[in-house]
Amino acid sequence: MKDTLNLPLRGIIVPLVTPLIDNNTVDKQGLENLIEHTIRGGVHGIFILGTTGEFASLSHKLRMELIELACMLVKDRIPLLVGITDTSLSESLDLAEMANECGADAVVTAPPFYYLLSQKELLNHVKNLKENTQLPLLLYNMPVYTKIAFEPETVRSASEIPGIIGIKDSSSDPGYLMKVRQLLKERNDFTLLTGTEEHLSDFVLSGGHGGIPGGANLFPRLYVELYNASVNRDHEKIMPLQEKVMQICTTIYRSGYHESGYLKGLKCALSVTGLCSGSLAEPLATLSEKEKKSIRTSLNNLNHNELL
Repeated sequence: MKDTLNLPLRGIIVPLVTPLIDNNTVDKQGLENLIEHTIRGGVHGIFILGTTGEFASLSHKLRMELIELACMLVKDRIPLLVGITDTSLSESLDLAEMANECGADAVVTAPPFYYLLSQKELLNHVKNLKENTQLPLLLYNMPVYTKIAFEPETVRSASEIPGIIGIKDSSSDPGYLMKVRQLLKERNDFTLLTGTEEHLSDFVLSGGHGGIPGGANLFPRLYVELYNASVNRDHEKIMPLQEKVMQICTTIYRSGYHESGYLKGLKCALSVTGLCSGSLAEPLATLSEKEKKSIRTSLNNLNHNELL
């Protein structure tokens, strides 16, 4: 395990968007801008090729290119986690091998989607992944998209596999990680992270290790300050910071009438602020001009220049 990876992982790990020029071309300058912006903002790690990174819409070739570019740009300054979720075990292992060769710190997998696996099959899948992967493996619970969850007992069983280091939960169920934590109360080294921004502060206050919030692409310092205030139980600081996070969740993330409004709004906001291109991977479409105008208004209402 590399020196940059201390267990359990703590703090704010940004699930990096994938800046694109078009469906097959990475916006390399935008990627560099975004990585430097988030590192300056104090994030504790970077996670590429997750849901916010549109991994499921990217070609295998582009994902490989992104791994190489991100590793080169991060340069071991903070931990870099690489998503390897795929419906094919061999494709996942190819991504994991690339991540290892390029110098990433860990890999991340959600359950394979499309076929509904049993929990026994899911556990066997992550066991196969880890046994054929040199890097530490973080589980990713995202049932709204994968249609299958890592049940708490499955997480407990997976935690006994050497090299499986923790779980990120994006189920929006505040009780889920509490159940996992209860089952793993003897494991101080097993990482528990939330992907639900609305629950970030409460989760950290209750003893959670941190979060992987998409808004940290845009306002990394805000989320780092909220995490620090929560660790220190400084409720006077928590309240105004939490209000800002809720404002982001209820405006920028709810752009138009799209189930994918979170991602569309976030990428549009990043484009408006000049950090990177706002292009989305097909089949997702960028926001209309009317919707973009709404994003600009939301950013102005947030006093975004003070948060950047």
